Amino acid sequence: MTIQPPRPAASTARGTALITGATSGLGAEFAHQLASGGYNIVLVARDLARLEAVASDLRSRYGVTAEVLKADLTNVDERAIVEQRLHSADAPISYLVNNAGYGLAQEFETNSIDDEERMLEILATVPLRLSHAVLGGMLSRESGTVLTVASIAAGAPLGLYSAAKAWPLSFSRWANAHYRHRGVTFSAVAPGFVRTEFHARLGIERADMAPKWMWLDASFVVRSALRSAARGRAVSVPSVRYKLIWALMKVTQPLIMVFVARASRAASANGS
Repeated sequence: MTIQPPRPAASTARGTALITGATSGLGAEFAHQLASGGYNIVLVARDLARLEAVASDLRSRYGVTAEVLKADLTNVDERAIVEQRLHSADAPISYLVNNAGYGLAQEFETNSIDDEERMLEILATVPLRLSHAVLGGMLSRESGTVLTVASIAAGAPLGLYSAAKAWPLSFSRWANAHYRHRGVTFSAVAPGFVRTEFHARLGIERADMAPKWMWLDASFVVRSALRSAARGRAVSVPSVRYKLIWALMKVTQPLIMVFVARASRAASANGS
């Protein structure tokens, strides 16, 4: 990541951006790029030590303020603290990035229902609640942006992760059309495979997931997402290659369904 020159003092900042899942991967990249653009930052994640390290780096690099909120967003009490920060009128949030998320390595029937429910909560319920919490203040100021990280997997019927990632696409399309004329834009970014810690945490090697040409750099994905949000686009798919894949997936989704069904039946037969 290129080190940027210090930005102006916090008092002249463009606003304040709150980012969930902010200590690594896309979340940390969002924090750096928004800070380099002059935003003060509020970082939300579960690991306090990593939060403090990222915050210190942002302050020294860009001359912005960087708050930290340690919170497990699936914990009702801890999430309430984040929602309260989003409600603040004294230190308003002008840019919300819903980035927190994770996946599960096992099949749906193998995972516990509690694990599946937690994943659905972090990918859909949490962005819903945080978006609602920040919206009132944004509407009163007639300005604000809500950006949610979805996935190109949302275009394929491939389990609960795909289904959950489809939620921000549908919601952002509606919310952007509904609130844009009042100064608040909603945007969802649907990247493909990104070089982050995501797959390593699942114990999956990148080479086992996809060929090298399908992997994108986090800096490019974030830059593309921020540019699309600034232009008021409800949904963005970074890179030409994934735009083509996205278009193809829409056409071939019925075939994908047939393939998945046949593969599942074959696996069941082999296992019996």
